[in-house]
Parts: sequence; structure tokens; C-alpha cells
Amino acid sequence: MSRSDPIDLAPPVEKAFLLAVDTGDDAGWSAEDSLAELAALAATAGAEVVGAEWQNRRHVDPNWYVGKGKAEELLQAKSETGFDILVADDELSPAQQKALEQLLGVKVIDRSRLILDIFALHAQTHEGRLQVELAQLEYQLPRLTRLWTHLSRTGGGIGTRGPGESQLETDRRLIRERIKKMKAKVEDVRQQRQTTARGRDRRLFPTVAIVGYTNAGKSTLLNALVGSVVARAEDKLFATLDPTSRQVKLGDGQTVIVTDTVGFIHKLPHQLVDAFRATLEEVTRADVLVEVVDASDAHAPEHRATVQTVLDELGAGDKPRLTAFNKADLLFPGADGERPAPAVSGSVLVSAATGFGLDTLRAEIAALLASVWEEVDVAVPYAAGELLARVRERGTVELEYGDRSVRVTGRMAPSMAGELRAVADRWAATLAEEGVVS
Repeated sequence: MSRSDPIDLAPPVEKAFLLAVDTGDDAGWSAEDSLAELAALAATAGAEVVGAEWQNRRHVDPNWYVGKGKAEELLQAKSETGFDILVADDELSPAQQKALEQLLGVKVIDRSRLILDIFALHAQTHEGRLQVELAQLEYQLPRLTRLWTHLSRTGGGIGTRGPGESQLETDRRLIRERIKKMKAKVEDVRQQRQTTARGRDRRLFPTVAIVGYTNAGKSTLLNALVGSVVARAEDKLFATLDPTSRQVKLGDGQTVIVTDTVGFIHKLPHQLVDAFRATLEEVTRADVLVEVVDASDAHAPEHRATVQTVLDELGAGDKPRLTAFNKADLLFPGADGERPAPAVSGSVLVSAATGFGLDTLRAEIAALLASVWEEVDVAVPYAAGELLARVRERGTVELEYGDRSVRVTGRMAPSMAGELRAVADRWAATLAEEGVVS
């Protein structure tokens, strides 16, 4: 190489080989289907997929994940493809991971570790990086023994036993302390989000959370509703980790806050759900949900089942919901934004890319919000004037003025109804202490 030749500093692309076990327990998902998604994940992480194998078994092997014979066949696959990383489709135990690494002499990771790596790659904000690091630490803690196998390479004996145990326990303690600190920081994020949410409640804009499977088009839909690019939208898995909230006009002067949230995926690591709970609480606080479904994907029913599972885990599975079947332009060439889209049974066919169905979607969101408004009949003090002003502006109410209280009857958004009832309860308690019958 001459001095004038450029030096390529880019790291070599890792060659990934994928491995799965089909036990028949995963309804709607064959091992081949799951491996196709795993291949997309590996590509998103920057690897080149050079091959894949799966095995039908009643149960995964506790030592090798696949059967020992199948594991040994991977040596031939390694010789043929030159793979330098093996990716298992299920979460591996430390013992399974160690056995495969010793057999193959390559790095072995599982689907959970791969997803964590993608999250680390895509986390752009301080908040996102905090939550990813917490998830990674919780994933690594039970696997810590693997990091210290080099201490026993001499076969044990004097000089190897004590230091290894001591270092291992030290590392466990350090990681536990780090997890504790990270949880405290994530809790701070949660508190900040609650403060922001209270600010939105004071302005009293209804809130809508966009949820759905990763790469269903959630960010593209938010951009289309807003009318400008406010959320990162790419044809990649987990392109968006950090939620984006924007005001959206629904028509007739009604304004809502719409939040784009992190996408869900099949076999989503529980560490991520726990770590991103501060972010995902945007879903639990929303008045209604818009579930975005990729209508062009053959696995749309399975994707919806995954979304429902995560929403149930978050306690938001029963929230009022509107389903937006997206990517209509891939199914119907005429879905170009010029023709109206029908709404059927709480669902709308849309194309965030062309604008098809967006007016119908806005109208359906407005109708759903109106349907979840609550009836109130409470008495609050005159001192709650600021709240009463917001109630008059945003609710459909009648006010009856008494000597010390204002009776409020009518309908309003759940967030405002809750705030109003809290003030009414405190006022009733005050009157009770004074011996006044309200």
C-alpha cells in the first residue's frame, strides 16, 4: 500500500449466523418467520446475515439451546460461511451461551442482547441513553460469571480460586450499585414526565398516544398529522426510541397532544419494558390510543397480539383505542390521498405516506375523545376560578353559583374530570370540618 492510499478505519462488518428452536408454543409464529424478523434486527444492528438454521424440538436443550448434534453441525456452517457471531432467537442462559461459544469459538448473543444493542445504537437523548444503560446492566448481571472465565484458564488451583471469586463479587456489587443509581435517574425522568403531563392537563388538551409494532409507520403518521417532520421516520426497526409530542388540529378548532412512542416487537426483552416504563407511561396517561398496524404485513394479527401483551403489562390494555391500518398505498394503488377513507368498527384504513384517510382519522379521533368524556356533578369553591375557566372553555357544562360554592354539571375529558373531582373532594372535606352540609 502506498502512502497516498486512503486508510479504511471502518470496523469490519460482522458475519452473523442465526439459530432458532421451534417448540410449537408460539402461536402464529414459525421458527422461519421469527428468523426473518431476527435477520432484519441483525441488519439494523449492522451485521451481514450469512446463514440460518432452526430445529423442531419439544423443548429447548438446557445445555446447548438446540440439540447437541445440531450444535455440532454449526461447526460445518462456520467453515462454509465464515460467520463470526451466532445469534439465537430466544434468550439464552449463561450456560447455553458459554457452551456454544466454547464449541464454535465465536461470539454468541441472543435476541434480547441484539435488541438492547440496537436500542443503544439509536438512543439519541440523555433520557434514552439512561434507560438503555439500565436495561443493559440488568441483562448483564446474571451473566457476569462469563466475564471472568479467563481467571480459571490454568485449570484452577493455587492463585486462581480466591481472586476470581473476589473480583466476581466486586463486579456484582459495582453493577448492583450502578443499577441502583440508574433506577434513581430513570425515576427522575418519570417525575419530569409527570410534571410535563400536569402542564398539558392545565392547558387541558386531550392526549393521544400512538402505539404499535416497530416499523408500522407510527413516526410517519405523526409527521403527517402535524404537517411537518417532527419525528424521526426511517424504514428500520426501532428507528424511534425517544417519544415526541406535538399539537395536532382535529378540526372545528379542537386541538390534541399526540405522542409517538417506542415500537414493540415479538419477544421484547422484559428489561426494556421495565427500563422504558418512564417513557411508556405516556401510554398510560393518554386519554385514547391510536394503534398503528402495517396492513401490508402478513403477520399483522401476530403483531397486534404482541402490542396487546405489552399494553396489558403496562396497565393500558383496556384504554379506548382507534386502529389505523397503515400503508394502504402498498395494498391499493388508488390510496393516494384524494379519495375519502371509510371508518369501520373503530378502525380506519390510512396511508401516512400519501395522506390517504388522514381526514377520516382526525374525525374518528375526535369522535372517540368525545365518547370517553365523563359526566360530572360536583361543587367546588369560588377560589377554584382558574379551573372553572378551563372547564367552561374545554367542557360542555353548566355552572350554578351558590353562596360559597359553584355547582358544575356536564361532560368533560377524563383528565379534567379527575382534577375537578379532586378539588370537589377537598372542598367537601373542608365544609365537613366546619360542620357545613354541602
